[in-house]
Amino acid sequence: MRKALIVGINHYESEGVPNLYGCVNDAYEVKRVLNRDGDGTINFEVLFRVATEAKSKITRKQLKSDINELFEGKPEVALFYFSGHGYIENTGGYMVTSECKDGDDGLSMNELLQIANDSGALNKIIILDCCHSGVVGKISPNEDKSILSEGMTILTASSPTQYAMEKNGYGVFTSLFVDALDGASANLLGEITPGSVYAHIDKSLGSFGQRPIFKTNVVKFVSLRKVQPAISIDNLMRITTLFPNKSEDFKLDPTYEPERSGNESKEIPPPNEEHTEDFDVLQKYNRLNLVVPVDAPHMWHAAMHSKSCKLTVLGEFYWDLVKNGRI
Repeated sequence: MRKALIVGINHYESEGVPNLYGCVNDAYEVKRVLNRDGDGTINFEVLFRVATEAKSKITRKQLKSDINELFEGKPEVALFYFSGHGYIENTGGYMVTSECKDGDDGLSMNELLQIANDSGALNKIIILDCCHSGVVGKISPNEDKSILSEGMTILTASSPTQYAMEKNGYGVFTSLFVDALDGASANLLGEITPGSVYAHIDKSLGSFGQRPIFKTNVVKFVSLRKVQPAISIDNLMRITTLFPNKSEDFKLDPTYEPERSGNESKEIPPPNEEHTEDFDVLQKYNRLNLVVPVDAPHMWHAAMHSKSCKLTVLGEFYWDLVKNGRI
């Protein structure tokens, strides 16, 4: 079982806590991308809460009840996403709910962490797009240490001292998070993990301004979503057949290239069907940076001039995975 609680709060009742405008949009986008995998099959069973007006307000009591429901039992994955106001003081951080008048009457991030830490879920994932969200997991705002139970992963929009920014009606962090889940952070098999999502967001935000925070205590990353793989598993599995030794080049000649310009010498042999099928796979590898031509600008030249191609460092990585039966 894979469960997700997705919360977006735009509506706040107190004049001291201004309404927000992008959090509900963010929640809908996260729901869209998490609910189903790229092939349309169910990914997460989603409990969806958004506050757009007084009738749909989300209170601290409701939020805590939903969080307890999310983390109860022993699901494979329990994922919590929150977009709304965040607050910090010397006692810790808070998720501000609709009825709050002051930030510290919201739900404590320490309480959220305690509920998640105590959960029997195999994988517990907390994703916060709110100001000061990076404080979650810390013993106190002034401590550098975090307490995360095994299987816990935390991804936040900003550091404890930073605000979470909005742009064009969406949170900057969530826009990158959704982009990553739509496939920007997928590996060759189409799998997207918390680590690859963070890497995508981290590079996109750069070194200045809003900085995401990533904390984890896992033995192995769980897949958050699957999309169409960049190459079929059958073709990827052929890497150890085409390269019996990963350090040796694959020798090419004109029989591997099916296309001709019409100006070739009569001495050039015609294409060989078996060779062209292998070359088609090698060209796929080349487009994915698994293979590069040797002493030639392109794979076509390598074949027509009887050069060779070789595995890249990334290619050797996937060669090892296939060879060791990990794919």
